[in-house]
Amino acid sequence: MTKLLLRALAGETLPVPPIWMMRQAGRYLAEYRATRERAGSFLDLCYNPDLAAEVTLQPIRRFGFDAAILFADILLIPQALGLDLTFEAGEGPRLSTVTTEADLARLKPVDAIHDTLSPVYETVRILSRELPSETALIGFAGAPWTVATYMIAGRGTPDQGPAHDLIRTNRPLFEALLDRLTDATIDYLSRQVQAGAEVVKIFDSWAGSLQGDDFRAYSLDPARRITAALKQRHPGLPVIAFPRGAGERFEGAHAATGADCIALDDGVAPEWAARHVQAAGCVQGALASPHLVTGGPELVEATRRVVRAFAGGPHIFNLGHGITPDASVENVHRMIDTVREGRHG
Repeated sequence: MTKLLLRALAGETLPVPPIWMMRQAGRYLAEYRATRERAGSFLDLCYNPDLAAEVTLQPIRRFGFDAAILFADILLIPQALGLDLTFEAGEGPRLSTVTTEADLARLKPVDAIHDTLSPVYETVRILSRELPSETALIGFAGAPWTVATYMIAGRGTPDQGPAHDLIRTNRPLFEALLDRLTDATIDYLSRQVQAGAEVVKIFDSWAGSLQGDDFRAYSLDPARRITAALKQRHPGLPVIAFPRGAGERFEGAHAATGADCIALDDGVAPEWAARHVQAAGCVQGALASPHLVTGGPELVEATRRVVRAFAGGPHIFNLGHGITPDASVENVHRMIDTVREGRHG
């Protein structure tokens, strides 16, 4: 039987939706924390295929999710292009920056990134062998806009202000950087598919800060270009797009990106999204991550609300953002049991 996730992505309405969670391999799991300690550093973990595969498999063993997502980081592409990258404990990533034409000229060509990224492809190959036969394997990359915001600022920022400033002061330079990232993302995801990824997801975590025509030009259009190129290279490949923070602009995102599935954050009501987004194709997401911290009847009701809202069309159950380190394993089990309570009934 075709894997449940792939059936939903193909447009099938299933009696019980497949489930996975963003950041499902992470610090809320004791076994992840132990493996992370063994790796030495976060980047060492990303670049160690055996350990990266191990942490990818951990939530599958514990929870039986319908999909595994490759353990990596969206900033590996900037590092592969030649930027310095470190992760400061409690403070997030730090990168050397691209703010001038000279900085852009120093970046490596796209075809030179794969030596650095080859351990990631090996992780995918290990997972394609070791995952249960019913579990789909998702590859991923950060969207060009979101990755660019880090490359321009050298770190995460609350409003992506440095990137917006560069658009205002030197739009040609910004667009040249975005084009480089788009080309690199196509190649990176294509290599993941060649290694065994069955689905890819494009994470545009900061799409919501783009306004007006910039949202289309710098979030939707690069996603469309990436999706079209991947589908040309790998016919039938399902693509998930996540323009986080899009609000009402989620409507029309299937057509604008060419993606098979649009991932929703928790900023839109699932009932609204069922009418305005799911009508065009598969959706995933919408459950607020804090429910997995607080639990209780509110978690059960919120989970049932999402399932009910999307029961009339193709749906993958997921959170509206990544699971947080303070989430409870027991609450994850309760969420899964709630989603699947009709599976055997």
